[in-house]
Amino acid sequence: MKTQESNSIQFDGLRLSTHFTLGEFLNLGKYPDNIPTMEHVVNMTYGCLMILEPARRQVGPILVSSGYRNPRVNQLVGGVPNSQHQQGQTADIRPKDPQQFQQLVDFLRHHELTDQLLTGNGWLHISWKPCGTPRRFVRIGYYR
Repeated sequence: MKTQESNSIQFDGLRLSTHFTLGEFLNLGKYPDNIPTMEHVVNMTYGCLMILEPARRQVGPILVSSGYRNPRVNQLVGGVPNSQHQQGQTADIRPKDPQQFQQLVDFLRHHELTDQLLTGNGWLHISWKPCGTPRRFVRIGYYR
């Protein structure tokens, strides 16, 4: 049986892209059973390569506070039942440098692959659709 520590080490070392690791998207320290399937990993990799890495080139380092959530974790944190977090198609992020927040919002707002962008209290919720047409839904100040 794997321990929480071995899961964290295993996933922290797995790169989704140059600057993002799978461990950043899982929060295994708090939710050790939040283990994604390969489909979820592919979805997160798409988001990192196609949206988060280009955003990082514009604003510098980006911190991920939430990414993939299994249904139990999604319910525990009060996520909506159809949350894209459960598909690995979402990340809650913020720039490491708070002064870059508006620049990050502007970049994501105009990125052609942004499915949904919600902002609030210094962080952003960004989603993507690896298959399908992005909705391009933007709501600034959604969470207060």
